[in-house]
Amino acid sequence: MCGIVGYIGKREALPILMDGLKRLEYRGYDSAGFSVANGDRIVTEKAVGKVAELENKINEKDIPGNLGIAHTRWATHGKPSERNAHPHRDCSKKIFLVHNGIIENYKELKHDLEKAGHKFSSETDTEVLAHLIEEYSKQVPFEEAVWRTLAHVRGTYGLAIIDRENPQKLIIARNGSPLVLGVMDDGYVIASDVAPIVRYTDRVIYLDDGEMAEVTGQSCKITNFKRKKVKKEISKIDWSVEEAEKKGYPHFMLKEIMEQPEAVENSIRGRLVVGEGIAKLGGLRDVSERLRRLKRLVIVSCGTSYYAGLVGKYMLEEYAGVRTDVEHASEFRYRKPLLDENTAVLAISQSGETADTLAAIREAKNKGAITLGIVNVVGSTIARETDAGVYNHAGPEIGVASTKAFTSQLSILALLTLFLGRQREMSFVMGKRIAEELAEIPKLMKSVLNQADEIKKVAEKYSKYSNFLYLGRKYNYPIAMEGALKIKEISYVHAEGYPFGEMKHGPIALIDKNFPTMAIATKDSVYEKTLSGIQEVKARSGKVIAIATKGDREIQKMVDDVIYIPKTLEMLTPLLSVVPLQLFAYHFAVGKGLDVDKPRNLAKSVTVE
Repeated sequence: MCGIVGYIGKREALPILMDGLKRLEYRGYDSAGFSVANGDRIVTEKAVGKVAELENKINEKDIPGNLGIAHTRWATHGKPSERNAHPHRDCSKKIFLVHNGIIENYKELKHDLEKAGHKFSSETDTEVLAHLIEEYSKQVPFEEAVWRTLAHVRGTYGLAIIDRENPQKLIIARNGSPLVLGVMDDGYVIASDVAPIVRYTDRVIYLDDGEMAEVTGQSCKITNFKRKKVKKEISKIDWSVEEAEKKGYPHFMLKEIMEQPEAVENSIRGRLVVGEGIAKLGGLRDVSERLRRLKRLVIVSCGTSYYAGLVGKYMLEEYAGVRTDVEHASEFRYRKPLLDENTAVLAISQSGETADTLAAIREAKNKGAITLGIVNVVGSTIARETDAGVYNHAGPEIGVASTKAFTSQLSILALLTLFLGRQREMSFVMGKRIAEELAEIPKLMKSVLNQADEIKKVAEKYSKYSNFLYLGRKYNYPIAMEGALKIKEISYVHAEGYPFGEMKHGPIALIDKNFPTMAIATKDSVYEKTLSGIQEVKARSGKVIAIATKGDREIQKMVDDVIYIPKTLEMLTPLLSVVPLQLFAYHFAVGKGLDVDKPRNLAKSVTVE
């Protein structure tokens, strides 16, 4: 959730910290702050709101120093305020730290520290860490004080810590919240993900849970919580800083919507063998024979990725013949999942760091299941901890509301369907047809995106409404839920996504002239039933916007507005039908003057439970 950035080396720290905060702001924007060390002096500044507020506060201030830490916050404990903003410090103003995660036993720790005379200045769980390090520092050196502190806390953390008495050292530690160490020629930059690092280096070290690094301007020593030195490989970042820029678009979200043809093309490139009707997934090579014996697949994911999993369920069961269940990762381990060696658990996560999804994968491994991942971030925790997997290669997604990662996930689920299906009873003819149609999707997506201006007009027409019903059937039922989620996320209007057949079992009571319906009514195996549902809405004076198949003129007589998408194989329709819903939500929110890239209360990567 929160974003951490730090620097130690020969350069001035503050410009690197501020640039990093801007690039991490999608992880949280309730408040921001930094601490910069210059000799035995540490300067700290904080501001409530977005990073721009902090930038305005320090405008024209001279804050030199080659060591610093910074933080952009998504509030958990304590409301957004300057006193709750990070960095937090101890009583003596010696220890300063930033934290992403939750300290579960902070109340008992705080109680003990207060009894020992410590004075707290915030409502956060994080502050106990600074005071605990201070307490131990009375007896032992800085590094040992950090070790002892971490031994006494329960919960999750990504931490960056500096000490006024050790002005040439930065300590970082990870347990459940991601931290990446960027290796520069003249120092080190650390961050919650690679977005702030890629401008300075393409060489990174990914910390694993239970690891701590002592970093100077010239070297870093990484040890695990057993105090043993760990040898880490240096990985290469596979995208450039230009990919994380807006490139002239007003928002990252719009840029990423428009990048979807390219993202899908990158997801399937080199993996789709059209002439043979097969998918080659190198990331699954080591478990290929185990997957041939697979009896059941369980998909675990959250939010938009969960809806991708639901589409995947339809694909995998209908075409690959694999029994597939889709579960909210946040609930998976709180019951008794029935798994065995013939079950695979597939995690879908854009960031590869989603806390609930990662916990589900760890539970699955404990139960003996094969674990697989579909993630967009190379080197992420889920990518490292699963037995096998497939990378999206969709490029960085900065907008909080997921768009291109979602369609990339659908593309890979289609590839997985082809891969598993051809291992089983899927014929060459069917495999070839799926491969041919999937290869055409990027081109068809572009034709939908070319209607962006028309979709904007539809969004403006319905801008006064504050309630929407999204309806779909079969493959497009999850897309109805995803469309409703998008407009909720960035416009803060009430929207519900439902299967058409369930409308009569409750939601139809909401329909009137002030409650429009977005109906996905493509020409597929459930088309006639979908039209019947539209008639029921119209009979109750409901306005209907339809997503329909190009060439369907009949539907124009039934609905108020139509947005057309090209015809494709039914299982691939969601890749096209979701695009107008993304554009509708985007233009609807922009019309209200809202910041679609940073919607309130949301963060891009949910790394705490």
